[in-house]
Amino acid sequence: MDFIPQEREENSGWVQLLRLVVYVMGSLLLVSIIAAVLVIGIYGLEALTNSDNQHYIGSMRIMLIATSIGIFMIPALFLAYTEKGSIKTFYGFDTPKVSWLAMVLLIIIVSMPFLEWTVAINQKMTFPGYLKWMEDWMRQKEDETAAITLLLLDMKGIMDLVINIVMIAIVPAVAEELMFRGAIQRSLTKIFNNPHVAIWFSAFIFSAIHVQFFGFLPRFLMGAAFGYIYFWSGSLWYAIFGHFLNNAYAVCAAWYMKKNNLPLSEAEGMHFAWYGYLISFVLSILAFQYFKKQTTK
Repeated sequence: MDFIPQEREENSGWVQLLRLVVYVMGSLLLVSIIAAVLVIGIYGLEALTNSDNQHYIGSMRIMLIATSIGIFMIPALFLAYTEKGSIKTFYGFDTPKVSWLAMVLLIIIVSMPFLEWTVAINQKMTFPGYLKWMEDWMRQKEDETAAITLLLLDMKGIMDLVINIVMIAIVPAVAEELMFRGAIQRSLTKIFNNPHVAIWFSAFIFSAIHVQFFGFLPRFLMGAAFGYIYFWSGSLWYAIFGHFLNNAYAVCAAWYMKKNNLPLSEAEGMHFAWYGYLISFVLSILAFQYFKKQTTK
């Protein structure tokens, strides 16, 4: 009699995506109810309808963290458990190598100027006259998102900095990488049988779901970068680390500006001569090639 446990066979990519949708709906409903109860218990019923008010910044933080956990983290973890029975095996959560983490840090640093250039290009996006209504709607949504972001980044003490690191850097890095690189990219790879199509498709979904149209291009490229980091390394830790570094940098930059009485609304990116952006692009490609070479030996 064979007592050796057989490895559970995974479902097709389509079945995994369908399961993921069901898990998202159930998880979001459950987590939203829990978050709403917490908000009402701490801040009162009015906090649910005035969450964008400075007086209810705490309720906004609770709802944002709950949304990330409910939409991205829990469904991706549940998919791994129901498919493989082991989250570690499903997403490749082996102990990360320090040298590989250092390479991810290098990639983030050298690519920053080039990504800043894509931000500037994306911000200049315009539509033809007959689509002016769409451009106006997109810019209105962008302004609303920017206003909420400025509210969250208005840090008055070290505790606000710590909370923002957790809320903007740690939770989204873990939750979004679990969903987009771990669950969606993995399922799309099974569907298309082509990792490159899966990486770029999942990066498109990753950028589109943020509904920030004038930041779509840099987020799309960043999603693809995290996708290749995951694909080459076979571990989600490195994509999570890169995502965390990118978001944490933004939070720390806002903290620095606040401490030096620089208005966040007038924050501008790095400015380089044209060859500075070109150098950044070339160094980014070389850094990616080196990471690929070291991780796929």
